Amino acid sequence: MPTVKEQTTAKIPQRVIWLALAGAVGGFLFGFDSSVVNGAVDAIKDEFALSEAVTGFAVAIALLGCAAGAFLAGKVADRYGRIPAMKLGALLFLVSAIGTGFVFGLWDLIFWRLEGGLGIGLASVIAPAYISEISPRQVRGRLASLQQLAITTGIFAALLSDALFATTAGGADQAFWLGLEAWRWMFLAAALPAVVYGWIAYTLPDSPRFLVFQGKEDEARKVFDSIAPSEDTDRHIREIQDAIEEDKLSGQKGSLRGKTFGLQAVV
Repeated sequence: MPTVKEQTTAKIPQRVIWLALAGAVGGFLFGFDSSVVNGAVDAIKDEFALSEAVTGFAVAIALLGCAAGAFLAGKVADRYGRIPAMKLGALLFLVSAIGTGFVFGLWDLIFWRLEGGLGIGLASVIAPAYISEISPRQVRGRLASLQQLAITTGIFAALLSDALFATTAGGADQAFWLGLEAWRWMFLAAALPAVVYGWIAYTLPDSPRFLVFQGKEDEARKVFDSIAPSEDTDRHIREIQDAIEEDKLSGQKGSLRGKTFGLQAVV
């Protein structure tokens, strides 16, 4: 086990930093999508003549989608891979942003909010798990904190963009570009980071743990060699294989509760 001093002074490979930052973009979308509605809620209430209770329900229903997305994230990621799960999350964010931006009534507002919540739930699980799985154990804590930083940055960016749209248009309910109200552009703005996240997902390698889990040891070795060339790759492969066997014996397959989702040391 590395000492606290070794963990503090350990040099982080640039490749690992890039992968961790790229994975943390999911946290940015998490924060952005969960907060962007704050600047639009009053305009939505007036636009569709909603009561306080109905407005609150339409806004808060994203939390139900978030819970469902978080519950399913582990199974999706263990069956198809962390990267496909990221791509799915990016797609959910993109579709939700466009759908909510062009919403025409209460029921489709509820639908798009619920669908966006699924994306939030996926991102809340996939991003930290991926960062954990590609990070050397001695710096995993530092890199995992990027997820929290990304979430708060996303919240700030959402509130800032809401303020800019509302101020420039003269109010969230006022017409802005292309004759669309400013509150619609608040949601449409989320499409940009969603596209960026999807593009980044296509550039990332899958995690070594998932590759070993799928019996692709050679591909896992290539990833290890790129993120930790000075480490004993064969030893890490054996550790992952042993951990997977332990998970199978304990019945913890592909859930958010256990080790299968990569929260053990892998590098």
